[in-house]
Amino acid sequence: MIEEIFDALGGGGIAILLVAAFILLCIYLGVRIVSQSEKHVVERFGRLRTVLGPGINFIVPFLDRVAHQISILERQLPNASQDAITADNVLVQVETSVFYRITEPEKTVYRIRDVDAAIATTVAGIVRAEIGKMELDEVQANRAALISTIKASVEDAVDNWGIEVTRAEILDVNLDQATRDAMLQQLNAERERRAQVTRAEGQKRAVELESDAELYAAEQQAKARRVQAEAEAYATSVVAEAIQQNGLEAAQYQVALKQVEALNALGASPSASTVVVPANALEAFGDAFKMLRGRS
Repeated sequence: MIEEIFDALGGGGIAILLVAAFILLCIYLGVRIVSQSEKHVVERFGRLRTVLGPGINFIVPFLDRVAHQISILERQLPNASQDAITADNVLVQVETSVFYRITEPEKTVYRIRDVDAAIATTVAGIVRAEIGKMELDEVQANRAALISTIKASVEDAVDNWGIEVTRAEILDVNLDQATRDAMLQQLNAERERRAQVTRAEGQKRAVELESDAELYAAEQQAKARRVQAEAEAYATSVVAEAIQQNGLEAAQYQVALKQVEALNALGASPSASTVVVPANALEAFGDAFKMLRGRS
């Protein structure tokens, strides 16, 4: 069948078919369509020629070849756990996670063999170094600052590999049981100290309030005495003024009036059947009655 086709085409037809097949092969080998999530590294005779980006690209057939197809999507390293010793000699186990993406495939391909293992080793060394500069309390309290420092240090370390570190996370900081027990005892002691301070401050405040209350009561009593003294002084001044204005007669009148009122009260008492009156009381009554009549 094939021989019949070649006989029908003749020598010129075969040549045309071969040229057409060669052209199709060149087109197939020379045209490269790259996905948006990839970059292709092209070599010519084993040497880097170019890097193809997303879209339609053309290379020289039979001379150039796509040696590596690199994904530029963000990647996550497997969660890693490494031991570290803080500045106050506490052994901690730090669990980390790193996200990265390849930005320059030509560097990644020709400068590092196992990029994931290289980044994981770099992260472990940087984490140990940074935690060694901090005490345990600082590691727990300044985790965000520690993450930023680790991310910046990893970025500097992997810059020559054409890699961008997009995110670094410290997932957990674990302690051994002995350290946890010691920290629990320290926490309980701190709570007890704070409770004692609170109780002492409460007692101090109670004493202060009691002293303030006593001082306030004393001040009020002093004010009452002062008012009473002022009232008595005012009454005395009024009497003195009356004596000065009306003379001795007004004073004697007041004394006599008081005596009469006292005797009336004594006589009106139900238990008093007999009233003993001094001898000079009659004379005083007479004077009082005279004064009362004179007043009326």
